[in-house]
Amino acid sequence: MENCIFCKIVKGEIPSYKVYEDDLFLAFLNINPAISGQILLIPKKHYRWVCDVIEFDQYWQIARKIATSLKNSDLKPDFVSFVTVGKDVPHAHIHIIPRKTDDSINMGLEGNFESKPSDEEFIKTSNLIKNSLK
Repeated sequence: MENCIFCKIVKGEIPSYKVYEDDLFLAFLNINPAISGQILLIPKKHYRWVCDVIEFDQYWQIARKIATSLKNSDLKPDFVSFVTVGKDVPHAHIHIIPRKTDDSINMGLEGNFESKPSDEEFIKTSNLIKNSLK
């Protein structure tokens, strides 16, 4: 994609701090990390969503490999988070984040309890999803 910042990184038009690369995928340090060592793993081919990546299984195996290396690195995280929000850059990417139990990273997934869905809404939503899986 012409104006995609991640596609420009893949082409070498924008510099990055690469940590992994193969024929299909590239991983590099996030330049605006929530914590030191936060990595973005992207497909080299432009896909809008992670679920669109044809090599989906391979993509997640590489994410796992990177997370395992983080776990064993001198960064010594207590655990590693994977996040695929994808709002800021319209190119599939997995955030691989080395975490500490006491870090203050907010993943933005907390619910708004003032607007908690009713039981009827939960039932309706679960049925919509189940029906779409058939």
